[in-house]
This record gives sequence, structure tokens and C-alpha cells, in this order.
Amino acid sequence: MNFASEVNVGTTPVREGHRFDEAALASWAKSNIVGFSGPMAVEQFKGGQSNPTFKLLTPGGAFVLRRKPPGPLLQGAHAIEREAAVQQALGACGFPVARICGVCGDDGVIGTGFYIMEMVEGRIFWDAALPQVANTDRPVYFDAMNATLAQLHSIDHLTVGLGGFGRPGNYFQRQIGRWTRQYLDDPDAGRNADMDRLVEWLPANIPPGDETTLVHGDFRVDNLIFHSEEPRVVAVLDWELSTLGHPLADFAYHTLMYHVPQRIIAGLAGADLEGLNIPTESNYIAAYCRRTGRESIPHYRFYITFNLFRLAAIYHGIKGRVIRGTASSAQAAARARNFAELARIAGRQATG
Repeated sequence: MNFASEVNVGTTPVREGHRFDEAALASWAKSNIVGFSGPMAVEQFKGGQSNPTFKLLTPGGAFVLRRKPPGPLLQGAHAIEREAAVQQALGACGFPVARICGVCGDDGVIGTGFYIMEMVEGRIFWDAALPQVANTDRPVYFDAMNATLAQLHSIDHLTVGLGGFGRPGNYFQRQIGRWTRQYLDDPDAGRNADMDRLVEWLPANIPPGDETTLVHGDFRVDNLIFHSEEPRVVAVLDWELSTLGHPLADFAYHTLMYHVPQRIIAGLAGADLEGLNIPTESNYIAAYCRRTGRESIPHYRFYITFNLFRLAAIYHGIKGRVIRGTASSAQAAARARNFAELARIAGRQATG
């Protein structure tokens, strides 16, 4: 049984601890979203780790609600206003995202800030091996992912009005510092020897040179909606970690699928790529390089190690939220249990 696909597909009744005043939300939506009318029913999506996500069912169609989680929050985390802003800007220039219908920063409506977006229909794959796709079609789906990320990295953030979306330059130094602080400042989740070593190794091995583009920060197959019949990405989801950053960091996060097993994320480690007719990592890198005008990606191992560390820090944060009782997903406890293994994989990358 594929754990990830079983626990993430579909919706469930709103979980205890994530309930809110549905009447207040419906009233706000009727006043602020064109065409919104009740009655409204609410279900909670099973997937998602950080910001609780809900399906709003109305006679006129379905919407999606993303809100900050209840309870104490780490400083700078769960900035749903940023998620909405980047999707609004990208949608205006034709990049595949869900249309934002309304944003509310007033905690008084349902207890936390939130936004509502359109419900995009299509296919979501929770397994990077794409078992639902015919063997002959898998390369085309992988190429669609590759092309979508290359498209994102080719967008001029100044032209689309996102010049202030982050700080250009010194991306790795700032990100290593951010995730190190988040790791160290969450004592509930405890310390880990592999993470402690990476805290020292990463800043000492930052490659020379710098680039700045829009980066998604969590570009995985399970954060994409494909067309219901075509190998085409119709929406990229979950923009919580998006910012201005280094495109090769973003790309290497995406290619973590080649290094991490399916039980941790939508990974391919240990899979028979040839038998599945899935591009090899080197061929996938080459396709991205062709699309972005690169000859190769020097220091690729650093980019992979950095992303493993960052993902492990995210899992460490999930572990802390599980301990505090504020985790937003039913599978958060499983993610928390996988933290130590993910940190070990990161540590092995750093040591070669």
C-alpha cells in the first residue's frame, strides 16, 4: 500500500482543532467574492502540512480556502498573504495557478487570516512513479513538470510586480540561516546530530556566483494539478515557501525525488526508472539546462544537500507542531517520524 496516496486523496470532515465559524466565513465571502452565494458546506483536504486547506461547496461551484493554522506560530511562518500575492501576479502573466477570489487578513472573521481561490479540477499524483499513467506516457508528464518549472524561472519578477517579494542575492546564506534558526528555535522537537553537522557544513560550502528568480520552494509532483486527460500542468499549488531565490536551489529541490524514497515524499529512490520509462536524473537535468540556456549545473551535490537540510528542517517543524498539538494534517505524525531518516540522507550527501 502506498501510504502517501492513501492518506492524502480527497477530503474529510473538518478535523477537531481546525473548526471555525462557517457562518462568518460565508458572510464574508458573500460580501467580498463576486458570484459567491450559499448555502455553503465545508470539508477539509487530507493533504497539506502547514496551512490547513478546505473545500467550500456552494450551489454555484466549489472553492478552496487556505488559512493560517490555529495556535502559536513561529515568526514569519504561514504567511498566506504572500501565497495569494504570488499567485495573483503569476496568473496575470499566464503561468498555471488557481485564480485568487479573495484575501482576508482580519483574524476576527474565522480566527486567522485566509484566502479563497478557485477549485481547479484535474489529476494530482501522490506518487512520483505515476502508476496511474501508461508506461509510454510517463516521459511526457515528466517533461511537462520540467517545462513548468523552467517557465517559472524564466519569468521576470520585476515585470510581474514582485520586485519586493524577497531580497535578491545571498540566497543560500540567508536560507541556511533561516532554516538553522527554525531548527534551533524549536526545542520541543529536539536536536539531531546530522542536522547539527549540516548547520556547520552548509555555510562553509556555498558555491560561488549568484542568481535571482522567482522560486516556488516546494515544487513536487503532488503540488501540481495536471489536466484530466492531457500531460499538461493546469495549476501549481502550495506557494507558502515561494520567494525570490536561486533557481538551481528550486530545481534541485524538485529533483530530490531521485534521492528520497516514496515513504518520505513523492520520491523515486529505489525505483526501477528504466522499467517505469521515467527519465534518469542526468537526462532530467539536461532537459532543464536546455530550457534555461545552461550547459550544466556545477556544484549540484551542494544544491541537493541544501534542499535535504531544508526539507529536514521543515519536518522538524512538523514534529514540533505534532508535539504541541497544532499540526494541520492527519499524516503529520508520520512526517515527524521520518525526520531522523531524512536528516541521515542529508548527512550522507554532505559527506559524499
